[in-house]
Amino acid sequence: MKCHYCDREAAYAAEKEGIRVGLCENHFRERLEELAESDDLAALRERIDIDRTE
Repeated sequence: MKCHYCDREAAYAAEKEGIRVGLCENHFRERLEELAESDDLAALRERIDIDRTE
């Protein structure tokens, strides 16, 4: 699978409703940094309860 943004091989892939999108290492890091700088990460943490230690 190729990266959604460039022609490099995808290192990560996500799937939702049957649609798969791949990201190379560089674009994955860029998107993760963008997410970390937004309020979306806090909302995502709450949604999936990522801090839970059961």
